[in-house]
Amino acid sequence: MTPELIEEAAHRFALLGDPTRLRILHVLMERGELSVGDAAAAAGTSRFNASGHLNRLALGGLVARRQSGTTHYYRIFDPRLGGICDWICETVKERALALTSGPRPPRR
Repeated sequence: MTPELIEEAAHRFALLGDPTRLRILHVLMERGELSVGDAAAAAGTSRFNASGHLNRLALGGLVARRQSGTTHYYRIFDPRLGGICDWICETVKERALALTSGPRPPRR
């Protein structure tokens, strides 16, 4: 990979590093295309906050947007994003299980 492509990859990973953006992406993956207001309500954030995050996600190529009148709608741009999120969630669950079950003291 070229240095430019590595920078772009790092930018996309950084976009996935924010909990609010992950909640918004999760909602879009579950429900499909949503307006900013609907995405905000479902993700538990303000419309203003969701709009900013969705704009960043769109500029990063992770979501697509369209406008109908004064309403903006967003959807997942690349369906492979779901696979990345599934992989990360599974590893987080496995790690949490390993940490909570941990080694047990020896029996006497």
